[in-house]
Amino acid sequence: MTLAQETRFYSPEEYLGFEVNSELRHEYIDGLIIPMTGGTPNHNKIAGNLYVAIHFALKRQPYEVYYTDQRLWIPKRRIHTYPDVMVVQTPLIFEEGRNDTITVFVSQRKYKHSRYFMFFLKLV
Repeated sequence: MTLAQETRFYSPEEYLGFEVNSELRHEYIDGLIIPMTGGTPNHNKIAGNLYVAIHFALKRQPYEVYYTDQRLWIPKRRIHTYPDVMVVQTPLIFEEGRNDTITVFVSQRKYKHSRYFMFFLKLV
């Protein structure tokens, strides 16, 4: 007989407390803490080349480009994640009380487009 294991849901604050002290990176998706896998050399080359191309293309534009280690908070979807490459319009908005997590707001009307853009940048 197999016992079903209960899924534990965490608050964003619990996740951040856990994540800051962790040696590994995790995503937070609506209460779940999910370990992130490591990238392959080819994955890292693609992400690095994409970062350089976007960074160069957006020179002198009101955007910042980040690569791999910048945590992102999407409050409407309750997601903390680390996109492989992220483009954010300036000025930056940080998660309340933090200086290490950028917040983006995705409107319902634009969510479908933004979701595909985020998917592309995560290089899944």
